Formats: sequence, structure tokens, C-alpha cells
Amino acid sequence: MKKILLGLMLAMGLNGAVLASGASFPLDKAPQRTNDMAALQNGAKLFVNYCLSCHSASFMRYNRLRDIGLTDKQIAENLTFATDKIGDTMKASIDPKQAKAWFGANPPDLTLVARSRASGAGSGADYIYTLLRSYYRDEAKPTGWNNLVFPNIGMPHPLWELQGERKPEFEKVESHGQEEHHFKGWTPGKAGMMSQEEYDQNVGDLVAYLQWMSEPAQNSRVRLGVWVLLFLAAFTVVAWRLNAAFWKDVK
Repeated sequence: MKKILLGLMLAMGLNGAVLASGASFPLDKAPQRTNDMAALQNGAKLFVNYCLSCHSASFMRYNRLRDIGLTDKQIAENLTFATDKIGDTMKASIDPKQAKAWFGANPPDLTLVARSRASGAGSGADYIYTLLRSYYRDEAKPTGWNNLVFPNIGMPHPLWELQGERKPEFEKVESHGQEEHHFKGWTPGKAGMMSQEEYDQNVGDLVAYLQWMSEPAQNSRVRLGVWVLLFLAAFTVVAWRLNAAFWKDVK
């Protein structure tokens, strides 16, 4: 059980993406939707329904979801559990003592995961977006699941009911005298509740919510930053002309 939890923690805790063969697995570019209120609301719903049972977001309060266009009534009725209040932080429903007894430690907090998992291979959003779209069935693993981004992952596929099941195809490639297995494509398996296009869309919404949650003020900061830069540019022109006027008679 400790090995399973270790994989669970590392699944969202390691930077980059590595295949079992040692080759780097490329990260897909996550869609940018942090300004899309509908996407953020759908992402919040997915987070509460599929992530919050094990992973807390202890730096985020439910009432902060007002910033993505939700009312207190909508938050209380649709996104909180029975004992949660609108001003509470988003704590996992799993009992910490039980989690520690079962796995040896608690699953990691996800409040800042979209910022902390950035690497040279891509942003933290790219990592999560690719990770959640790279699960496949592997009966040899204790959980029955594996992942191309993080081989031997201990965390089972949290969204498998939505995506369904599939298996990867590999081709053997000779490289520097060694045989490597390169990813070729997917073999469809049991269908999920969504088509692949719908699933990718929903994962994009979930990742957008994780991005927003990691820094709720980022959109306001960017908008303010644009005005600050415009002001500085205008002030630079004024200062340049004033300087020219002050020194025009000095030879």
C-alpha cells in the first residue's frame, strides 16, 4: 500500500515526463481558458467531484469561487459537501488518520499544482493536461492503470468513467545499438461516458480551473500590468521631451 501511495504522490509531484525506456514523452499544450467563466465553472465541478475526495485545496475557500461567476447559493448547493460551509477551505473528504493508516501519508494538496509542476518540458498546466490524457489499462499494475507521462504510476485513473479504457501501441526502434519502444498511437477499448473530444475538452476545463486556483488574481494582475506598461511608455515620452526642452539652450 505504501508503494501505491508513493506513486500517487509522485504522479502529481514530479516535473517533466519520462517514458520507461528513458525517452522524453512530449507534453501537449494545455488550452488557455483562465478567462473563460464557463470553462472555469465546469472545471470547478470536475475538481469537486473527482479530485476533492482525496486531494485537498487547503489554500482556497469555497466563497472565492464567486470570482468565476458563481453565487453563494450555487456554490453551496452544487460544490460543497454536507458538512462544508461557504467560507470553509476546500478540504478533502478522506479522513487524514485513515489515509495515513492505509497509505502511510496523505495525498498531496493541489492548490498550487499548476504552478509548481512547471519544467523545461512545459508548464505545469501542460504536464497535468497531458498526464490526465495519457492513462491506459495495464493489468500488470496493482491499480490496473499505467501512464505514458509517468510510467508505473500509483494513482489510478481518476476520470476513467468519463474517458473509458484504451491501450497504447509501441514500435521498436533501434537507437545507438539499443532497442527502444516508441509510442505509436492508441488502441480503443471500452468506451467511456464521453467521446475523446469531449473528454479532452473537459480535461482542459479542469486544468484551467487548477491554473486559476493556483493564482486567482492572475487575470487582474495581467490586466493591471498592461495599463502600468502603457502608463510607463507614455511617461517615458513625456520625460524625454521635457529633458530635451530643459537642455535645448545648453551647449
